Amino acid sequence: MPQSVEKLSDTRSDLAEGALWDPNANRFYWCDILGMAIHARDWETGEERSWTFPSTVGSFGLTTRDNVLVVALRDRVVTYDLESREILDTLAEIEADDERTRTNDGKVGPDGAFYVGTMDDRPTREPIGALYRVTASGETDRLVDELTISNGLAWSPDGRTMYHADSRPGRIDAYDFNPASGDMSNRRTFVQLTNETGRPDGGTVDANGHYWSAGVSAGVVNRFDRDGQLVERIDMPVPRPTMTCFCGPHLDAIAVTSLRPLNDEALLSAYPQSGHVFLFQPGAARGLPPHRFKL
Repeated sequence: MPQSVEKLSDTRSDLAEGALWDPNANRFYWCDILGMAIHARDWETGEERSWTFPSTVGSFGLTTRDNVLVVALRDRVVTYDLESREILDTLAEIEADDERTRTNDGKVGPDGAFYVGTMDDRPTREPIGALYRVTASGETDRLVDELTISNGLAWSPDGRTMYHADSRPGRIDAYDFNPASGDMSNRRTFVQLTNETGRPDGGTVDANGHYWSAGVSAGVVNRFDRDGQLVERIDMPVPRPTMTCFCGPHLDAIAVTSLRPLNDEALLSAYPQSGHVFLFQPGAARGLPPHRFKL
């Protein structure tokens, strides 16, 4: 059990997501989707840097080149140089002809490809989103259809199980996954959640194969074992946690991003720390190093 949950950074986002640890740079990253920015914090010094973009930033990942990220902008996937602050290449367009959707949660898989989902960006939240696989050559495969808010991407320690959530219906699915080819099969329900138990937003898997899910509707982080059984529930100091990520040189801390409920003034007033990133120690659990996009 964590002893306490503390605020990691004074930087506040409208919609913080994309939590990511870079072991090479000893740096923690996150994005503000609506703020159209990526932020980074040096783990030792606490120094922070930010990069702004021309559209929403749904998600991003590390690549095999230091200081180069793969980034999901609103309707395209690009590579971005952190030092020059320039977009290097556009790898793929993602539903660029559909103004109703935008990219959302994304991660690099064990196969070195970038997986990114889309969501209905309108208040109606209809199941018109999808999940995509993008490679450095620009090859783009549409993997899953009829998603409302694609979320929760993570892989088991051996890379042979992929987890993927749809936040609105509250379901986390598991797939058999080939870590060499990226082939997916045998879709099944891993966990079904509700507003009260915490609909799944972003998630991560620890070295024991447990899945840590940000319960965005219930102000909690839920930990599930390999069989999908709830084994721990951690209360957050904000009502809308959005993403979990193991971080630190020993991958022994968990960072949790959150959003500001801009359409609920009473909730925002009651929880003024909403939109910040938080940190807690998860006991004996340790994380897994992030995969890198193969350039």
